[in-house]
Amino acid sequence: MAHVPVVPIGKPREAVVDQAELDRELAGHAPLVSKLESRRAEVQAGWGDKYAERVHEKDKLTTRERVERLKDEGSRIFEVGTFVNYGVDFNGLESPAAGVVTAFMQIEGRWCVVIANDNTVASGAWWPQTPEKIQRAQEMARRLRLPTLYLVDCSGLYLPEQSKSFAGATGAGHIFRMNSLLSAEGVPQIAGVFGDCIAGGGYMPLISDRVYMTEQAYMVIAGAALIKGAKSQHITSLDIGGPEVHVHQSGCADERVPDDVTLIDCLRREVARLPTSSAPFYRGGVEPMPPRFSPAELPGMLPVDHRQAYDAMEILARLCDQSLFWEVLPSVGREMICGVGRVAGLYAGFVLNRQGLIDDPEAEGEQRPGGILYRQGIAKISTFSRACESDGLPLIWLQDISGFDIGAEAERHGLLAYGSNLIYTNSTNQTPMFTVLLRKASGAGYYAMAGLPYDPVVQLSTPISRLSVMEGRTLAIASYNSKLDDNFEIVTTDPKERTRIEQRMAEVEARIEADMDPYVAARQLDTDEIVRIDELRDWLEVLVEMSYQGIGYRRVKNPRIWTMHDLDVLLSGGRA
Repeated sequence: MAHVPVVPIGKPREAVVDQAELDRELAGHAPLVSKLESRRAEVQAGWGDKYAERVHEKDKLTTRERVERLKDEGSRIFEVGTFVNYGVDFNGLESPAAGVVTAFMQIEGRWCVVIANDNTVASGAWWPQTPEKIQRAQEMARRLRLPTLYLVDCSGLYLPEQSKSFAGATGAGHIFRMNSLLSAEGVPQIAGVFGDCIAGGGYMPLISDRVYMTEQAYMVIAGAALIKGAKSQHITSLDIGGPEVHVHQSGCADERVPDDVTLIDCLRREVARLPTSSAPFYRGGVEPMPPRFSPAELPGMLPVDHRQAYDAMEILARLCDQSLFWEVLPSVGREMICGVGRVAGLYAGFVLNRQGLIDDPEAEGEQRPGGILYRQGIAKISTFSRACESDGLPLIWLQDISGFDIGAEAERHGLLAYGSNLIYTNSTNQTPMFTVLLRKASGAGYYAMAGLPYDPVVQLSTPISRLSVMEGRTLAIASYNSKLDDNFEIVTTDPKERTRIEQRMAEVEARIEADMDPYVAARQLDTDEIVRIDELRDWLEVLVEMSYQGIGYRRVKNPRIWTMHDLDVLLSGGRA
């Protein structure tokens, strides 16, 4: 029973797509990848070289230099929230990445969440959506019990836009509540104060377990300029709240260090004192192994055209260790694939949409389109989701979904109730869930497959993701349905009215298509990060390993007592 019956899946690329098709798909992906890399570089530059030079003139490192120095040598930074506020104009100014870097990083062999104010963007000020971005990173740390490091260099709220970031349930003050929840749940928090730490920025480090300050750093409720205006006192912010005050008098900080480099070394030393990762224990001696088929082939397997079908098992074959997979409940709900594979040597559950035409179990000899949720498929993935929760397996949702089945028959089959059951299951799961929007993420199907409103720890999009209630053309037809016949043709005979309706429908379609751009979702925190398709395996390795790093905060069963085995026996009728 302890045996997990994974089997080889997938075929060599040449047997799946020929060279002409591969070249065509790669040509379609290339400009989207180029755009992503260009925009990443644009965001990482902050406000540019001039502002980086200003930081260096103060004998300080820029925030991204600090982050780079903090991570383990040879490891990669996995940034989230890169495109928050991307392209948003604040009276002639932009706030790249909302003025804060949030990322998963390995430090002394432990995965950590790092939250670092970008000191090249308005001296690390908090813009609209900066608090929400910080809180999102804190929530990821809380869910995975990851050590959380704050690299504080913050001039407080960007005051011209204060009304959009001060008040409300997720306003700046909610950061401190998240600090408190992390502390209450035993998640280590370590703060390094590198410079300005004013008002709200002054509160952020204080609940941390350890607080370091450089000689250039200060923490104050109100800076020198405000005190000069309010009390006519001529003193500096360092006089008010520098390391001399907070390390030796108030006790609000623990240690003072001379400079940025020393502080970063101290932060690494503190992380080294924490327990090591339990991931090797849960691997049980199994070493991480790459897929038999290279993840670099994924762009050739996933068509840019969302109307074009592909073999979803070939996607899994390029994500799972050794391209081995155990499909659970394979004979029911064929429009859905669910099962178990290893990622980085650790077990994870997968749910994804099968594409193309599938046999219709309700009508012998007929077929129906995949990428849609029908009754059996919904019941299947609800059961599988509950099994992953019971067994403690992290659950990865790979979405390419057009929505739920619709029509009189679907309603008679009770799809609303089956869908509610799935939503309940995903809403109450405690096992880590991660969602990837491969292509389409449409309508209630996006919700049901653990879309962001249903609280996955991380949701990733790709450059070809399309997140919306419905497609632009469909929505345009729905909006002007009263003007159309049963074949969706405009019924008026008036040429002017026909032209006007055509123009307005085209405008609606164009606007909806523009809103489906993944950068729109990323800009407004409707997805956590946009990643290249050939990066998916790297991201899944990190997400799954982080799920197993902490120990004792959630149930993780050994494979001998998995609920999965019971499902397999019941479905097969006890056959070997």
